[in-house]
Amino acid sequence: MSSSESLLPYPSHVGSPVIVPENIVAWKAPNVHKANQEFKAKYDEIRAEFDKLIEEYEWTETIYKSIFNFEPIVGEVYYLYLNNKGLRFLSLIKPNEWNRECLGSYRFETSRKWKKLD
Repeated sequence: MSSSESLLPYPSHVGSPVIVPENIVAWKAPNVHKANQEFKAKYDEIRAEFDKLIEEYEWTETIYKSIFNFEPIVGEVYYLYLNNKGLRFLSLIKPNEWNRECLGSYRFETSRKWKKLD
């Protein structure tokens, strides 16, 4: 054996001992399972955040598309109703102050988004 062959990290001669790979299946299976659990947990977290974002977007879009003739004040609560023509309108009047079906209560946020309260 030459000096360069003795520096190799593996046997390089026909008479060298046989390399037998270790059985790592028992190590892989639980680690794959744990990694998949982490990926699923993160996916579920991102999905929940995405669903919340979509809901916020839909309510904000609904409010901005409704009829209102005032400039909303940040932090104030407003109420969404249907008028006689079936169109949505935003009002300061609370549901218990008149006889109309309230579609929801919303607070105008500093981000200029609407947050559904009920």
